[in-house]
Amino acid sequence: MIQGRAIASLIGFLVATFIVAAFGAQFTPGEWYAGLIKPSFNPPNWIFGPVWSVLYAMMAVAAWFVWRETQTLGKPIILWFAQLVLNATWSWLFFGLERPDLAAVEIIFLLGVIIVLTATFFRINRLAGWLLVPYVAWVSFASILNIALWRLNA
Repeated sequence: MIQGRAIASLIGFLVATFIVAAFGAQFTPGEWYAGLIKPSFNPPNWIFGPVWSVLYAMMAVAAWFVWRETQTLGKPIILWFAQLVLNATWSWLFFGLERPDLAAVEIIFLLGVIIVLTATFFRINRLAGWLLVPYVAWVSFASILNIALWRLNA
């Protein structure tokens, strides 16, 4: 049975995650993005909202599982917060500043942090690690897409 403190910490991780989501959402694709030459594998715009909503929820739950086992603001949770900051930074660079070149460099760094985070979470709680695997896959795809958009529009 999940106790009150556990529920409060889950809510905390969800709130932190969706604050970052809200920050990133303010930099939505607009006229600039609509005018870009897109690669053939560019997904339709409507897919991004649902995918990111699920990924953000999975990130929060993964962090909560690790928190429940460690009960400390140690390396795993600090790394988790770092990837949230990097995630928000990518939205600002790509959509806010309209700089796919800077965003491409940043997303590769973000992907590296997510991979390290996933490996770290796996060592602590296997389910937490598995919850991050779709995030690794999506950001891997997003990295390729970001680089393709940059190269096609340079």
